[in-house]
Amino acid sequence: MKTERLPDYYHALRPFRAAFECGTPILTYHKLGPRPAGVRLKGLYVGAALFRKQMAELDAAGFTTPPLGELAAATENRRHWIGVTFDDGFRNVLRHGLEPLERHGFHAIQFLVSDLIGKSNEWEQRDGEAAEMLMDDAEVRVWLAAGHRIGSHTRTHPRLTRLTPAQAREEIVGSRKALEDRFGVRIEHFCYPYGDWNEAVSNLVAEAGYLTACTTEPGVNTGGSSPLTLKRFTARYPSRNFKALWRRLRAGI
Repeated sequence: MKTERLPDYYHALRPFRAAFECGTPILTYHKLGPRPAGVRLKGLYVGAALFRKQMAELDAAGFTTPPLGELAAATENRRHWIGVTFDDGFRNVLRHGLEPLERHGFHAIQFLVSDLIGKSNEWEQRDGEAAEMLMDDAEVRVWLAAGHRIGSHTRTHPRLTRLTPAQAREEIVGSRKALEDRFGVRIEHFCYPYGDWNEAVSNLVAEAGYLTACTTEPGVNTGGSSPLTLKRFTARYPSRNFKALWRRLRAGI
């Protein structure tokens, strides 16, 4: 029997519903709201209206958002659990994300780049991307006060597999200590920048004491999944290419 291929990105529940019944899914977002001029990676932005629609749809379908550690430990998805994660700590997530999350009773985690809090996306700007501000200390505290969590996304957002073991360890361990000292909360969850990891990097994350670590590999997590290599579906607007459009037309969505 031929298995229908999932879309490359998450934009609506219907094409993913059957897959979500087979494990514990996690969604990942980066930036919310309108795209400024000069943006190169348009897919990293999800419009505020689309985000509200996605959260409303998941709520209506009975999904809930337990803490990431509990989600990672789940061996099946009978309770309709889903994770909502945001990479990098962009200010526009606070602006456009808090109200929809609160309205639907969802809790999310922001993975912060500890050395760049209150600054901008320097790692993207080096590749020609448009500048976008990151949350400052006060904004992170607003996020926490709303019942959400923070995790580590390293100190400076490097590709960890390209660093020496000592450099990678400092990025992984140093970011955790900096966030805990700065905000007085336990940092138990990690996210690999660019989804770039290997066994040596994963071992360093384990040695640092993190309970989970997120990749960018798409798929649902099952009882056999490692909590240090969690899969996630990237959320974005529907693809406009013809192949994806034809799949949506055939599926009636």
